[in-house]
Amino acid sequence: FPVSNLCGKCRPRDTNLLQPSLNFLYWSLHQTTACSQQRAVAVLLSNVSLLELLQKVLECTWLWSPPSRPAYLSSEDALLCSGWLLVASLLLYQHRYNTEVHQTLSVDLTEVLNAVIFRNKKPILLLVSIMQFLRAVLRQNFSSSLLVIVGQNTAASATQPQPSSLPDTALHPLAMQKVFSLVVSLQNLLVHNDLLLSQALIACLETLVEYLYVKNQDVALHVVSQPWHRFLLFTLLSGGQKSFLQPEVLRLMTLFVRYQSRNIISQKEISQVIHEAAESNIAELPEATSCALHLFLSQV
Repeated sequence: FPVSNLCGKCRPRDTNLLQPSLNFLYWSLHQTTACSQQRAVAVLLSNVSLLELLQKVLECTWLWSPPSRPAYLSSEDALLCSGWLLVASLLLYQHRYNTEVHQTLSVDLTEVLNAVIFRNKKPILLLVSIMQFLRAVLRQNFSSSLLVIVGQNTAASATQPQPSSLPDTALHPLAMQKVFSLVVSLQNLLVHNDLLLSQALIACLETLVEYLYVKNQDVALHVVSQPWHRFLLFTLLSGGQKSFLQPEVLRLMTLFVRYQSRNIISQKEISQVIHEAAESNIAELPEATSCALHLFLSQV
């Protein structure tokens, strides 16, 4: 309570004080019991000054974009990461506990999508934090009582045809063009060979396809069966001693098996995964690999 009050009295430029404070609030939500978690969410969402401060921090993401960012994570970028992660968590837990909202947050969806699609030299950790937020709003079908989405098809006309005849209407507030741009960007970023980024990218792709499948199954199946996915899969497998037992490869293949994309993954690839798993010492696999393998085999 005192830390959230302190944050509400700060300005976004007070990075040295705000960044550890927002981190403290973030961990207070995650590292506690369910009962205390519900109380913590209620405390934070009842603090109008804190939510107004978070609104300003999110908006700074589009304002603090110098042409040449340093290679390291600046104090401003670290604050932005903390802000996006905290807001993503508040969205998740507000929905879980149906907590009363005293102040809404407004986010421009076009800016969020463009941050992932074009990246514009944003640090990897900031990109991952924004994708965590994007996953949260996708999982809630853009209908959180804490969030107001602006931009990108948010003003649908009442005279438009039924959703079944217009993909853009069915996917509202997303548009088909943005969906394909986002998928291509996620694919391109996957070849950067960064574990943290890869995990966030795969999770975002999984959530996006789930959202599309609920809204329009034909669109979802069309997206997940694009031939480029197969090229991406074998790009991730190429070079050195890389095998099918990589977490990002296993999760990608699980996605293709789930939606029966036979043009992307065949029985041959499934057999290769099972063969490699049989030849491995399962107990010595990294936790991320072990979890991904479990999900893959369960899906098969």
